[in-house]
Amino acid sequence: MDWDRLRIFHIVADAGSFSHASEEINTSQSAISRQISNLEYEVGIPLFHRHPRGLILTEQGELLYKRTRNIVDIIKDAEFELIDSKERPSGDLSVTTTVGLGTNWLTPRLRDFTSRFPEINLELRLTDAELDVGMREADIAIRFHKPQQLDLIQRKLFTVHFHLYASPDYLDEFGTPSKASDLKNHKIVTYGRAPDYLKEINWLENITKEYKIKPILKIGNIKGLHMAVSNSIGIAMLPDYLIGQDDSLIRISFNEKLPEIDTYLTYPEERRNSKRIAVFREFIVEKGKEWSF
Repeated sequence: MDWDRLRIFHIVADAGSFSHASEEINTSQSAISRQISNLEYEVGIPLFHRHPRGLILTEQGELLYKRTRNIVDIIKDAEFELIDSKERPSGDLSVTTTVGLGTNWLTPRLRDFTSRFPEINLELRLTDAELDVGMREADIAIRFHKPQQLDLIQRKLFTVHFHLYASPDYLDEFGTPSKASDLKNHKIVTYGRAPDYLKEINWLENITKEYKIKPILKIGNIKGLHMAVSNSIGIAMLPDYLIGQDDSLIRISFNEKLPEIDTYLTYPEERRNSKRIAVFREFIVEKGKEWSF
């Protein structure tokens, strides 16, 4: 079986469409489609159901994907190590974390890293849905919980603190709550449905259920929550790192203990000797010591 066709097969299966796969590896859709067709001809069975909205693996495609996943990962690791054998760290490095932390804390600090290591092609994959670094969906991750997988190296970075916030205009109109029961007289904005690892972010959602308060708005994005509060829609629980020095939002003193979430840097055990991961790890640990939120 041709390795390049198998590699393309896995990229397409993960991407879900020829167009997304094309963007990921910077190759034309026609070339990718041709590789898949050639692979299907080689094995003698269709591997994908073609739909207008994308591609879905057939039963035989699922079997091929599962049976060859380890092979693809081993070859990726070998390629990774060969590039790392160079004297200076170089090559691709993908980092994943949440949209909020990646946008507001990590991105503004990356100028130093890209200046120090211009040979590293850094890619941020920002999503509130966790990418599996063990399955090579990213090389390194900053997680909002302690990883459970035994084959992942982890290092605690810092603790994210949360508080209730509102705009001055909102508090002028509705007053300032001092305890949970006071929220019955306020407009509440919550995150809504959150991934299991981010369940603490729904502390305010749970409070509204306890006091039978219906949130005026739910936004499944931390930046959206911040914008809603900034525009005086209501009160929301936000991470302190999201509130800049020039932010006009007011922190509400509350007689309840609000969530604190520890963050961890994590990556696969097999890549403990990677120069690219080592320099990024040292950089993030260094920046993490400056954490003051």
